[in-house]
Amino acid sequence: MLQYSATKVALVVAVTMLGILFCVPNFVSKDTLSRMPAWFKPLNLGLDLQGGSYLLLEVDLKSVNKEQMTNLEEGVRGALRGPRIAFRNLRGGDDGVFVTINEPDQVSGARTAISKALPDTTIQVEEETRLHVMIPEKIRKEREISALSQSIEIVRRRIDEFGASEPNIQRQGTDRIIVELPGVSDPERVKSLLGQTAKLNFHLVEANAGPNTNPRDLPPGTMILPGGKDDNGLYAVRRRVEVSGERLVDAQASFQDGRPIVNFRFDTAGGRRFAAVTSANVNHQLAIVLDNKVISAPNIKSPITGGAGYIEGNFTVQGAQDLALLLRAGALPAPLIVLEERTVGPGLGEDSIRDGTLASVAGAILVAIFMIMAYFTFGIFAVIALAANLALLFGALGALGATLTLPGIAGIVLTMGMAVDANVLIYERMREENEVGRTLLNSLTTGFNQAFMTIADSNITSFIAGVLLFFLGAGPVRGFAITHALGIVTSMFSAVMITRMLVWFWFKYGKRNNNTLPI
Repeated sequence: MLQYSATKVALVVAVTMLGILFCVPNFVSKDTLSRMPAWFKPLNLGLDLQGGSYLLLEVDLKSVNKEQMTNLEEGVRGALRGPRIAFRNLRGGDDGVFVTINEPDQVSGARTAISKALPDTTIQVEEETRLHVMIPEKIRKEREISALSQSIEIVRRRIDEFGASEPNIQRQGTDRIIVELPGVSDPERVKSLLGQTAKLNFHLVEANAGPNTNPRDLPPGTMILPGGKDDNGLYAVRRRVEVSGERLVDAQASFQDGRPIVNFRFDTAGGRRFAAVTSANVNHQLAIVLDNKVISAPNIKSPITGGAGYIEGNFTVQGAQDLALLLRAGALPAPLIVLEERTVGPGLGEDSIRDGTLASVAGAILVAIFMIMAYFTFGIFAVIALAANLALLFGALGALGATLTLPGIAGIVLTMGMAVDANVLIYERMREENEVGRTLLNSLTTGFNQAFMTIADSNITSFIAGVLLFFLGAGPVRGFAITHALGIVTSMFSAVMITRMLVWFWFKYGKRNNNTLPI
C-alpha cells in the first residue's frame, strides 16, 4: 500500500533540511563564514578550480638502501669491538657488509656477537675467516615500504606547518608521492621545504684528526663533512650519532644579539642523553649536522642539562623559520626528487568553474523541461526531488570535507541524469499498470514496489564501480568517484523517499480525476 507515516515524513523532511543547511555555506560571503562554527564551511575547491601548485615527488629508495648498509657497517664494527674480536677489511657493499676476522678460532664468536647485536641479518662464512653480513630481501623491502609511508607523513606535516589550505597528498605507485596545494602560488618555497631531508644529528668532532687529514689516516669511525651554507670549511667528525634529531620535540625561530637562531628542545630521553654527552665532553667540539653538512660546531663549555639548546649560523629570518619548521615536522627517511611540477593559475580555475556551472545549470534546466513535458504533475515532483538531491549532494560533500574538482562537476552533471532515471522507471511502471486497468492506488503502489528492485540493482552496481574508482584511481579520477558515489546515494533517497512522499501527499490531498494518472 502507498502509505507514509508521520514519522517517515518527519525523517525525510529532517534529512532534506539538514542537506540544505550544509549546502548554505557555499552561497554566503567569507565574512559571514568567519563568524560561523568550524563545521559550517563551504566545499573545498580542487587545484583545477582555484589554482595552485602540483608536485610529483619520487622517494630516493637507493639512499635508503645505502643508509641501511652504512648502519649495518657501524653495527658490525660495534658488535665486534664489544667482545674485543680483532678484525680487518671491514667494508660495505651493495648487498651487505664484508669483514675478515684475524683469528680463525674467533669466527664462531664473531658470528654469535653479530647475530646478537643485529638479529635481522643473515651471516655467511666465506674463505674461512671472511664474513658476509646481509639484510634479508624481505626486511629490505619492508623498510622501503616503511620509508615511503613515513615520507608521506613527513610531507603532510611540513605542508600543514607551511599553512596550505586543504592539501591533497597521496601515494602513487611504489615510490612516488603526489602533492596538490590549492591556492599556493609559490611552488619554489614548497620545493625547498620538501627537498630537504632535514636529518639533524649531533656528532662529536674528532680531536685526533683535522679536515686536511688523508682519508686513509683517519681514525676508524671518522668521516669528513663539509660546512653548511656560506661555510667552505671541512670537519672531521665521528660517525657515531651522539644524539639523534628524532628526539627533538620542538623547534622555534628566535633571535640572539640581533641574529636569527633556532631554539630546540629534546624529549626526556633525548635530554638525558644530551646532558650525558655534554658532561663527558667538556671543552670538546660538538658538530650539529643537518643533511650531512655541519651547520655549527660549538665548543662545549659546560654540561647542558636542561634538555634544550640553540643552533646558530648564517641564517636569514626566513631561513631560521624554515629550519624550525623542518625540525618540528621531522626528518625524511630519504631524499625526495621532484619529477614533475605544475602551477595552475586562478584564472584558469575561474574559467573551469564558470563553464562547469553553465553545464550544470543547462543540464538541470533541460532535465526539468523534459520531465515536466513527459509527466506533467509527477514531472514537477521529479524536479522538486532533483533540487533536493542536489542540495543533499552538495551538503554531503561539504559535511565530509570533500574537495570538488572539475571531474567532480562532471560527476554532478551525471548524477542529475541518474536521479531522474529512477523517476522515469517508476512513472513508466505506474503508466503500464494503469493502462491494464488497475486502480489508481494499485498503480501507484506497484510502480514504486516493482521498480525499486531495478533501481537498486543498477545503482548498486554503479556504486561499486565508483568505490573501485576511488580506491584504485588517483587525483581527478578520485574526485569524479566521490561525487559519483555520493550522487548515487542521494539519488536513491530523493527518487524513492522524496518522490514517494510527494505522490502520497498528492493522492491523499490533491485534486484527482477518478482513476486517471496525471502522466
